Amino acid sequence: VQLQASGGGLVQAGGSLRLSCAASGGTFSRNVMGWFRQAPGKEREFVAGISMSGANTYYTDPVKGRFTISRDNAKNTLTLQMNSLKSDDTAVYYCAADPEVLVPNPAYWGQGTLVTVSS
Repeated sequence: VQLQASGGGLVQAGGSLRLSCAASGGTFSRNVMGWFRQAPGKEREFVAGISMSGANTYYTDPVKGRFTISRDNAKNTLTLQMNSLKSDDTAVYYCAADPEVLVPNPAYWGQGTLVTVSS
């Protein structure tokens, strides 16, 4: 599975961004999907995940209520809507996929897209 993330950029604190991930080369609907991020000087961390059907979603506590993950299995796309952004959200965001379990090490990674939140 090849993953291509996009949508990062510079935004002011309190603003919104929408990340997208396009998948190809595999059966998108047979993979659990998710987003990870890596802030400067920190380890990569899990942000959000979504089940194969899209019925179940999971979030790390710091983003609950602000981020929404979704998927469109017909279009092979994964989306992360990020609202009320904070400076702590500044990181490179990676989309990821796995046929079984996303955490801790998904089988497939996208190339990352940089999100910078200015305070």
